[in-house]
Amino acid sequence: MNTLFRAFTYLRWPVLIGLLCALAVLALFPELKNSSSNRTISNRPLLESLSPSDVNGWQGPISYARAVARAAPAVVNIYTRKQVSIRRHPLFDDPLFRHYFNNSDIPRQQRMQSARGSGVIVSKEGYILTNNHVINGVDEIVVALADGREARAELKGVNSKSDLAVLKIDLDNLNPIAIGSPDTTMVGDVVLAIGNAFGMGQTVTQGIVSATRRRGFNIAAFENFIQTDAAINPGNSGGALIDAHGNLLGINTANLDQGGAAGGIGFAIPVDTAIQTLNDIVEFGRVVRGWLGVEAQSLSPQLAQSFSLNSTNGVLVTHVYNDGPADKAGLRPGDVIVRINNQMVGDGRWGQQEIGESRPGDTVSIEVMRQGKVQTFEAVLAFEPITS
Repeated sequence: MNTLFRAFTYLRWPVLIGLLCALAVLALFPELKNSSSNRTISNRPLLESLSPSDVNGWQGPISYARAVARAAPAVVNIYTRKQVSIRRHPLFDDPLFRHYFNNSDIPRQQRMQSARGSGVIVSKEGYILTNNHVINGVDEIVVALADGREARAELKGVNSKSDLAVLKIDLDNLNPIAIGSPDTTMVGDVVLAIGNAFGMGQTVTQGIVSATRRRGFNIAAFENFIQTDAAINPGNSGGALIDAHGNLLGINTANLDQGGAAGGIGFAIPVDTAIQTLNDIVEFGRVVRGWLGVEAQSLSPQLAQSFSLNSTNGVLVTHVYNDGPADKAGLRPGDVIVRINNQMVGDGRWGQQEIGESRPGDTVSIEVMRQGKVQTFEAVLAFEPITS
């Protein structure tokens, strides 16, 4: 017993000193404690916490380099030039100045104004889709390809109501973009915007589809936008909005931030609308729209009350063209159109767009209020008359 006591007495100080040193080291270097616990965690498989179905579908981090490499050769930079007059100083028109200096007939000086934008090659024949506002009113259009080549572009036609334009270049070995399906695009899908942002050259931004079929922003007469948070900066207009596989979903058009900075809300015209514009311009030389053959006005609260309507949704038919689709279907002045193809017409703009996006020969369902009763008519649309 005395031997054990002496041994304890002999060892207690070294043990106590050792414990105090260990505590001091942990206090001075807390990462040693964390690294020890991390080693314990890291020894467990990362996927243990996932369900079997999650593990089977696990793909890990993803790069969009293949999608960009597939689509980027078809995205072009567009540079435009327009001759503008420099405003003459008002002093030149002053009678006293003209009397003494006799130079009132100085001609207005001209200068070239440059702008930038983007476009997308959609065919091996050299057809390019872009925005109408990119090329509207310009005198010269130059297209710069991703491979360094340049060419002057010919304007083949525009769809001003949807803010689209079709250009054509005469170059060989073009790489048209693969066309995607915006109809199957879902909110949350990853998208990439490619374009000539701020004139710096081809730039790629990434985001998701935030919404589809967006309308009512007064960006264009006909609106059916894909909304995205991928940055669409100045110069991106007319560029490509692609999916994660490099397929074209839309033509980038606008950013909601009027200050010009990326506000997280951008819009693209669905590619099916753009391709329809291209096909119409190539085949007919103009955009072909459905035509109902009526003139109408929006409902004011007073008009709505006079027709015993609870809202101002609807348009009052004021004129029906003889032998037009509406006339043949049975519509007449005084009818209030409230729905077209089961879609509310609102103040008339949505109804006009529903007709305008349809094709000649399409049958549309028109719901009207006539003498307090709801009636439905079927009309076969005709070609929109050409207006001078």
